[in-house]
Amino acid sequence: MYDIIIRGGMIVDGSGGAPFVGDVAISGDRIAAVGVVDGVGRREIDATGRIVTPGFVDIHTHYDGQATWDAEMGPSSWHGVTTVVMGNCGVGFAPAKPDRHQWLIGLMEGVEDIPGTALAEGMTWDWESFPEYLDALEKLPRTIDVGTHVPHGAVRAYVMGERGAKNEAPTETDIAAMSRIVEEGLRAGALGFSTSRTILHKSVDGELVPGTTATVEELLGIGRAMGRVGHGVFEMASDLKREWNEFAWMGQLSRETGLPVTFAALESPAKELPLTEQIAMMTAENEKGANIVAQIALRGNGILMAWRGTVHPFLFKPAWAEIAALSWEAKLERLRDPDFKARMIAEESVFPESDVAGLLMLVAGGWFLQYRMGDDFNYEPPREETIAAIATAEGRNPVEVAYDLLMAGDGDGFIYFPLLNYADGDLKFLEPLIGRDDTVNSLSDGGAHCGTICDAASPTFMLQHWVRDRVGMRQPLEAAIKRQCRDTALLYGLADRGLLAPGLLADINVIDLDRLKLGKPWLAFDLPAGGKRLLQKADGYDYTIKSGQVTFEQGVLQDARPGGVIRGPQRAPLAMAAE
Repeated sequence: MYDIIIRGGMIVDGSGGAPFVGDVAISGDRIAAVGVVDGVGRREIDATGRIVTPGFVDIHTHYDGQATWDAEMGPSSWHGVTTVVMGNCGVGFAPAKPDRHQWLIGLMEGVEDIPGTALAEGMTWDWESFPEYLDALEKLPRTIDVGTHVPHGAVRAYVMGERGAKNEAPTETDIAAMSRIVEEGLRAGALGFSTSRTILHKSVDGELVPGTTATVEELLGIGRAMGRVGHGVFEMASDLKREWNEFAWMGQLSRETGLPVTFAALESPAKELPLTEQIAMMTAENEKGANIVAQIALRGNGILMAWRGTVHPFLFKPAWAEIAALSWEAKLERLRDPDFKARMIAEESVFPESDVAGLLMLVAGGWFLQYRMGDDFNYEPPREETIAAIATAEGRNPVEVAYDLLMAGDGDGFIYFPLLNYADGDLKFLEPLIGRDDTVNSLSDGGAHCGTICDAASPTFMLQHWVRDRVGMRQPLEAAIKRQCRDTALLYGLADRGLLAPGLLADINVIDLDRLKLGKPWLAFDLPAGGKRLLQKADGYDYTIKSGQVTFEQGVLQDARPGGVIRGPQRAPLAMAAE
């Protein structure tokens, strides 16, 4: 007698091997058998015509605050994700001295666009040290497992106070103290350490994330703490400035500690190194014995611009400033006024002084990079769907086209602005990177950029677009599943998941691939204190099972909350040790 048997599905087991029709049996929180299963289950699921996959493992999220109050863990959990790794990009909430709570909230709000009011109301702050933060996370059962990094920003501020917050150089004593905190965090169960080295990452007060300009000595000193523990991933977001020579120290750190170093690899106007050069420099270090892994996104890191979102093309218009503080109902009334519309369209934008002035100008008028977004939107849109192309074809002013797109419905229209990771109107530049052993699917930013981005749906996009629908090169189903399950799990030492095999965690999706479809994004105001966030659901997920319990059925949240906190690397059962 098994607890659950999934019968007759097309099993895509996460190994990269060919799919096959068979059964999966579950006992307790583990997979008991895969193949032809005799016997019966207390519950049997008919998976005929469906694919059966491991639960997805998303290694780049920012649920650090949300995980302390939200058991559902949407939107990631809505897209087949059963494990997330958070604490990326050097921001998080531990360690935290009591007088630094609001500062850490401001840092997260500025970097990751998570409403500070929601964080302030939602978190209880019943921790100070990083081990205490892990203990606090364990108090809340949830639909998924969470693991986390020790974040550089919090560590620096904890040790150095204002000197650390303002990116002043540390002393040797400071570096030793930071190293001890990182070592303590890893021994308590952290999966790695993270840092940010990009000028786009700033607090709400405009200050760079602590550690942005850290010296090689500081980075290596902290990295060596990981080496003393013997596990962990060193994660980094960076502008990859040439003078920083990032790949040299990443290679040195990886070779010295034997641990992986991973970075966000994007085609980006904010990076001095083109993506091809990033990969070439990584490859050169790996050929010398390093283990550097590039995290790649399979779609443009897409800003969704909307009247009620964080950004839109009219944000810097004087007319918008007149109504910015009004309620949404009052704003909408003014936006519908033909005279107000004509005035705002005719006005010139007035930009604040900023070191990212070029980006602000693209937000306000980069019509050749902004796309119409309807209900059946293609996330690989051709140039013909840019606002510039539409305006030319219709003989209209692109500013007017943008205004009308945002006014769709009841003023809840979107414009898609894939500033990062989109080139020449398609995603062909990613084709050479898919399937490489030194790249991994990532960068969903689940839980973050609440008013600008909803890329937590990336696993669904991978299957819908890259496996099933894409015109041109597609990913084989078995390769795509391996990339989003086993590869991401093993990078972080989680050998107990990401594969459908006896003895491993029963984290499983049953998916109707033919019916799989991303829904239209929407803005919800359901965070604590009414905070906003962009959300996106999908059709086609028949079941998601976490640790042997059904958490979602036909996209509907169930009662089970089997998810917990991952503490350190997780071994495979002895029977799997030879893998």
